[in-house]
Amino acid sequence: MDLDKYFKLKLKIFAGDVFGGINSAIITLPQALAFGVATGFGAGAGIWGAIILCFVAGMLGPKVPLISGTTGPVAIVVASAMIAMNNNMQAAVTVLFTAAVFQIIASLTNIPQMVKYIPYPVISGFMNGVGIIIIILQLNPLMGHKALSSTVETVLTLHQSILSLNHSALFIGIVTLIIVFFVPKKINKYIPSQIVALIFCTWLSVKMGLNLDRISEVSVSFPALIKPYCDFSHIIEYLPYALTIAIVFSAESMLTGLVSDSLTKTRHNPKHLLAAQGIGNIFCSITGSLGGSAATMRTVAALNAGATTKIAAFINPFLLLILLFKFSGFVAQIPLAVLAAILIKIGYDIIDVKLLKVLKYAPKDDLYVLFTVFFLTVFYNLIFAVGAGITLAALLYAKRVADKADIIHKPLSNYDADIMEYEKILENDYHHKIRVVHISGQFFFGSATQLISKFEDMLGTKYLILNYEADDLLDISAIFALEDIILRLKAQEVEMLLVIKNEDVLKQLKEHNILNQIGENYTFFEEMPAIEYAKEQLKNSF
Repeated sequence: MDLDKYFKLKLKIFAGDVFGGINSAIITLPQALAFGVATGFGAGAGIWGAIILCFVAGMLGPKVPLISGTTGPVAIVVASAMIAMNNNMQAAVTVLFTAAVFQIIASLTNIPQMVKYIPYPVISGFMNGVGIIIIILQLNPLMGHKALSSTVETVLTLHQSILSLNHSALFIGIVTLIIVFFVPKKINKYIPSQIVALIFCTWLSVKMGLNLDRISEVSVSFPALIKPYCDFSHIIEYLPYALTIAIVFSAESMLTGLVSDSLTKTRHNPKHLLAAQGIGNIFCSITGSLGGSAATMRTVAALNAGATTKIAAFINPFLLLILLFKFSGFVAQIPLAVLAAILIKIGYDIIDVKLLKVLKYAPKDDLYVLFTVFFLTVFYNLIFAVGAGITLAALLYAKRVADKADIIHKPLSNYDADIMEYEKILENDYHHKIRVVHISGQFFFGSATQLISKFEDMLGTKYLILNYEADDLLDISAIFALEDIILRLKAQEVEMLLVIKNEDVLKQLKEHNILNQIGENYTFFEEMPAIEYAKEQLKNSF
């Protein structure tokens, strides 16, 4: 590569990172303000937390462009802790500091590797629950009232809130909802609807002279240092809250890391990611700023805008600083009803619509787990919900295995042995342009993520024959994992041929639209016809 091409490539990469940082910052601003208010920390703490965490975690974290800050699940658990501690800021700082220390300790263990074993229905039930919690808790601010501390209390007093609503707040909130939900995708791609709603509705409320609760004051000076409680009794008292927040901080960050890996076709070190997030959250806590995690929505926005390196994680907080110092007067005028409407949209976006579309086809065991986690999340306790969901999923899986314990598997026949030998010869003769992969044993949530990792790099392969030999139906995790495998292979320009011997499994894949993604011509009942088809296609391509 000559020098001119080298500099052009570097300039292209830098431009992508700049646009990625700007795009993610535009999304971050309204969310950071809204989450700051919703947690009780204040709008200023929300925006400063996004600046500090994104910069520190970006500087110390993996090379991939991860944008950090407070997210929906984080905001919910932090708000719950604040209420339990009677809005004692020093106590809150102690909890967030301890949670950050837990993150750093966890990064020194194998705990970060465990997140990939969480069943999909548990994650979906949790995220759906968090989305509903955010929506319910913002109903009162949308109507001009103070936000209540629990979903149950909000629902029980909803009738009373409607009777005494602030019509101006509801009007400006509905206008905000119309903008965030109905701005065309073409416009939303370049200018996020949340920032459009924030600017327009704030301007409209000021022009109309509406009597509304507003942010009122956002500090533009650097936050003052706050010392956490250092005595043993306070630390023990707040330990459960710190542990809960640490788990949500860490899980959200690692899930964002997995999404980033999927989009960038790279692999980050989860321990490295967790340590960087922990250190970032320590700086957030001692400055009284709102801690957080790697944020999926903002990271995806940065990646979609062309970001490829961690420079995007520096551009994001730099732009937020400029916005904070230059437009603090405008920020102070933002109505709380506008922020409530933006949070309702965020809550809606968190809801797992992908799973809802295929709910009627989902196995009953997955539904039991999903709804258990969902209802416990909304009406009881987030962390207990996740623990209960994992336990229930494990018990139901154990039951399925026990129910099949009397089945005797046939020994490998000579025909099967011949096929396996033929596969080795085939791969060598065709220089791995044709590969055969067998999924033997049940394809469920525990094996799904392991299998995905085997498809990370298929360089040189043109046709991959995936042979699912078991008779067991797939769970939701496995179905979505299979969909992910298809997308990864397509990105690498690899054609997949699927060998399914069980009619029920075939029907299940058809119901979930997997066969349409592969193509009817690429589905076989036996392996040999699939091999012959791949050989013929490869021969015709030359």
